[in-house]
Amino acid sequence: MQIHGHAAFGAKQQLMGFSYEPGELEPHDVEVRVEFCGICHSDIHLIDNDWAMSRYPFIPGHEIVGVVTGYGSAVSRLKIGQRVGIGWQAASCMECEWCMRGSENLCSASVATCIGRHGGYAERVRVDSRFAFPIPDGLDSASAAPLLCGGVTVYSPLRNFGVRSWSKVGIVGIGGLGHLAIKFARAFGCEVTAFSSRADKEEASHQLGAPHFVYSQDPDQIARAADSLDFVLTTPHTDLDWRAYLNILRPRGTLCTVGAPVSATLNFSPVFLLIKEKRICGSNTGGRATIEEMLAFAARHGIGATVEIMPMAYVNAALEKVRTGKARFRMVLKA
Repeated sequence: MQIHGHAAFGAKQQLMGFSYEPGELEPHDVEVRVEFCGICHSDIHLIDNDWAMSRYPFIPGHEIVGVVTGYGSAVSRLKIGQRVGIGWQAASCMECEWCMRGSENLCSASVATCIGRHGGYAERVRVDSRFAFPIPDGLDSASAAPLLCGGVTVYSPLRNFGVRSWSKVGIVGIGGLGHLAIKFARAFGCEVTAFSSRADKEEASHQLGAPHFVYSQDPDQIARAADSLDFVLTTPHTDLDWRAYLNILRPRGTLCTVGAPVSATLNFSPVFLLIKEKRICGSNTGGRATIEEMLAFAARHGIGATVEIMPMAYVNAALEKVRTGKARFRMVLKA
């Protein structure tokens, strides 16, 4: 039975209707009827071929919540009708050092949900069942969908790079990723400072849980923030003044980026890292155990994305809202 969806046929083109034949289910496969699919900015990078890895036509979408409709002969952990979520990763080798460590996202044989295959802007999707995660009962499907990529993308570095309840945390960018980062950091018990290039984001940042706000286009506000934070997480997909954010760190502080700016350059002297033992790093989603932990944490603390829902048929209009920065804060498509 064919699967119908909305596909990109070329870089920067609008999506159009597309159908494909998925073939027989492999032993570890699961088929999921899509109910909601979030729009991640990575989808736009793939549609536009910004990373020079897109193969057309393809159906984007990798923040999926839906219901199991079928599975292969080797699947025992899922059942028909169960609500599950699917994120950026659709499979890994499950045998290498990184998979054995629980860092499947670092596997050299990792398979992305919509690179070289078809994703969730469709009526159904297939992945390795070990990368389909049961959604806790306390989470709403629409607001949980962005957690499968955006949520774990910001949760993972908070969890893995030494952030504790007493940490002073900065979140740069108050958008699809940043608004979730604020929610998670506050649930960790951290004192949060939000940074934005838009002064009108201050009220929203306070509502999300950040008591402090810095307008990043004001040099005086940036200067006053110097030497004040233990951990700074940058979420924008545009270039930043990296040296300025390093200066904001306290001794042994960490600057971590989860945004994916295509043309950014880290042009600062290593002396800015050496003098006060600072570090800069990146974070790439998370392994299966981290995703399961993040979902459970979100359910306990009532964390979900702040979403605007549009019908799947209006996917191009929804994509345009993300492109133009008008989403508040995450666009989610309803099948």
